[in-house]
Amino acid sequence: MDDRAGDAARENERLRPEAGFTGREATGERPGRDADEGARGGTRGSPTQELPRQLSADELAELFEARTAFVERLAREPDPLVRARTLVHELPADEKREVLNAHPAIGQRKGLSKRSAAEQGSDVDPDVIAELLRLNAAYEDRHGFRFCVFVNRRPKTEILDVLRTRIDNPTDVELETALDELVAIAEDRWRRA
Repeated sequence: MDDRAGDAARENERLRPEAGFTGREATGERPGRDADEGARGGTRGSPTQELPRQLSADELAELFEARTAFVERLAREPDPLVRARTLVHELPADEKREVLNAHPAIGQRKGLSKRSAAEQGSDVDPDVIAELLRLNAAYEDRHGFRFCVFVNRRPKTEILDVLRTRIDNPTDVELETALDELVAIAEDRWRRA
C-alpha cells in the first residue's frame, strides 16, 4: 500500500464511529478547536488562543508529560505545537511508543502531574477505576503502548466506552489515533494555561 493509500485508510478509520469516536471527533473536528481558529487568534486561556511560535524543551515537557526525544526535536522547531501534528507521525516506532508511554494511564491515581490530576478529575467510583485499570492493561498488552485519549473533562464512564471501542482497533490505526490524541491534549493544556 503506498503512503497516500495508507494515509487515506488511516483517515477513514479515524473518522468511523466504530473506531471509538463520536460527535465532533467522528467528523474529524478536534474538541476545543474551531476550524478557523488559527486565522482568528485569541487570548491566552480561550479555545481560540493562538499557538506559541517557540517553546523550550522544559515547557514542552510539561505539555507532553516528559522530556522525550520528540520533545527535544519540537523545542528546535518554529511553531512547535503546529509542527507536532505532523512530526509525531514521522517518528520512528520506538519514539512513538516512548512519547505515549510518558503519559499516565487513565484512572491512575498516583504519580500524576498537577495537570494530569486535574484533567483526570475526581470521579473515583472504585468499580470504574478497577475496570479502567483492567482495560488499560489489556490495551497495553494488545498494542504495546499506553492508551491515550483527550479526556476533555469527560467522566471516566465515558472514557471507558471509548477504551472498550478502541481496544479492538488494528495496532497501526490505534498508534496513529493515540498520537493525535496526545497532541490534542498538549494543545488544550497550552490554551488552558
